[in-house]
Amino acid sequence: MTHLTQIAKHFKDVHFGGNWTTVDLKTVLSDVTWQEAVTPVHGLNTIAALVFHMNYYVSAVLKVLEGGTLQASDKVSFDVPAITNEAAWRLLVDKALTEGDAFATAITTLHEPQLFEVFEKEAYGNYYRNLLGIIEHTHYHLGQIAVIKKILRDGK
Repeated sequence: MTHLTQIAKHFKDVHFGGNWTTVDLKTVLSDVTWQEAVTPVHGLNTIAALVFHMNYYVSAVLKVLEGGTLQASDKVSFDVPAITNEAAWRLLVDKALTEGDAFATAITTLHEPQLFEVFEKEAYGNYYRNLLGIIEHTHYHLGQIAVIKKILRDGK
């Protein structure tokens, strides 16, 4: 297994299962209702905002992996569109999962030496740093989502 296929697997596992934490985005979000997704808890970001935020960066970097340029701004990374029904919520979740799958596939199209090449510009580091950063970012916010979901359901 190459480094790239291992990184792609690690990314896919946090989205669809099979990682050593035994927690994945698809499973955690599978039974979250749109009302739960938009309910604020203790001043934290909502589940919907976290899903949007995680996928905002996946979507932006995916465009780079597919040959485009990086067009992202931290200022708008939490600007989740209004979720007012189940269909809008499912659309957001489906987008995150679809782009997660595409992202994992795109990783495997890179060449091993590219891992240590500059990602867009020197300030962003290399591809390796960015790919692992997205995985860490996803795990971090997935943990927040799991805790918020538990709080919502346990009422504490």
